[in-house]
Amino acid sequence: MSIAETIVETKRRMRAYALETRRVAALDSHDVGDLVAKNFLSGFRDLLANGSQVVSGYWPMRDEIDVRPLLRTLSRQGISCVLPAVIGKGLPLAFRLWQPEDQLAAGTFGTSEPSVDAPELVPTMLLTPLLAFDQSGGRLGYGGGFYDRSLAGLRRRGAVQAVGVGFDAQEVGEAPMAETDQRLDWVVTESRIIQCAG
Repeated sequence: MSIAETIVETKRRMRAYALETRRVAALDSHDVGDLVAKNFLSGFRDLLANGSQVVSGYWPMRDEIDVRPLLRTLSRQGISCVLPAVIGKGLPLAFRLWQPEDQLAAGTFGTSEPSVDAPELVPTMLLTPLLAFDQSGGRLGYGGGFYDRSLAGLRRRGAVQAVGVGFDAQEVGEAPMAETDQRLDWVVTESRIIQCAG
């Protein structure tokens, strides 16, 4: 078995474990979105102060932490918020302007996204859901590669901060990483904000 095949198999096994770990963590998570919002706003207060950031959130699915309370707060503060939209398999995500009163369209994978008429913006901060993370910024996702492709493209264009959003319980010793996987710069959980060492 090649190294690449070994990584793929390790990811497959870890995803099953990580999905269950997140499911259990989400059972008692009635206010976790508010806690994540508080930690994010506190940790990035200086960066957000000038209002020039464009923050990409996500519309939660399954047991992902709900970042909508954070997005609503940022929008009220005059910060531009965008949501990702899947354009097609193998392509990076598009990031379309979102405001709390917007009517959203049905998106891929059971999520919601702004309409195709919404302006596209380039995020400077990218909130990413995850299945598992480690202290060096390793992130295990669902395996579609959408965030990795998007983050790679954004990093080629300029400075962007990748911020993973997860439960404390989702931390692992080492997330398996392939060559094309992009590391996180930060992770925000219900109890802390982590600057990744990778």
